[in-house]
Amino acid sequence: MQEKRFAVLFDADNNSKDYIKTVMDEVTDEGVVTYKRMYGDWTNSNLKSMKDIILEYSITPMQQYAYTTGKNSTDSAMIIDAMDILYTGKVDGFCLVSSDSDFTKLASRLREAGMYVIGMGKKQTPKAFVAACNRFKFVDLINEEVAKQEIEKKVKKTTAKKTKTKPKIEQNSTTPLEEVKRAIAKIIEDNSDENGWLLASLVGNRLQNKYSDFDYRNYGYKSFTDFLNKTGFETKSIQDLNNKKNPTGSLVYVKIK
Repeated sequence: MQEKRFAVLFDADNNSKDYIKTVMDEVTDEGVVTYKRMYGDWTNSNLKSMKDIILEYSITPMQQYAYTTGKNSTDSAMIIDAMDILYTGKVDGFCLVSSDSDFTKLASRLREAGMYVIGMGKKQTPKAFVAACNRFKFVDLINEEVAKQEIEKKVKKTTAKKTKTKPKIEQNSTTPLEEVKRAIAKIIEDNSDENGWLLASLVGNRLQNKYSDFDYRNYGYKSFTDFLNKTGFETKSIQDLNNKKNPTGSLVYVKIK
């Protein structure tokens, strides 16, 4: 099966250099990256810290001057470029890296054109932008260590008090766990075999279609199978005899306990 080709577009005004590795790791799991561009006013001293990391990942910096105070010309440049890339026909999908709701319409338009759209941003990303993407991944939930460091820096700036307790990351941007569990049970009930078993990967795909922000890591689990086992479902593994590339591989099935 041919891998999907992606254009990864970063909004430099709404990104931290510490999450770029996380973004690139996630997108390369989905397919091949053919465009890597980051948009911002590179004359602004705030973006100097980005220089080394964009060179490391060969990301092209796209210069966009801030012509007027209060107007985000970076967003406009990124949107225009996205449409230009769309009409080249050289990609199968886009990864829009921002927490800005201004890209909601762009995500919707790209999906209308048949593109697979991944959004990546922080947990405070507006729900409208999250829902407009096929999938939305929260970088600060995937990479909690960086998120904790960011919170600790903010705490140091706002208070002089010392504390040994690390700030807790609230996971309030994801779909409530109980709602997800009900959705899983409904998927299994509607699609399982006569013994109540259903392929776990099918459950995962249906969940991602229903909730663009679903990711088992958002709830603190390292694998989807672990997530299913710890949230009240039963799983079993069966050797996948049809997998010629990996004959020792297995298929995971799930049922309601």
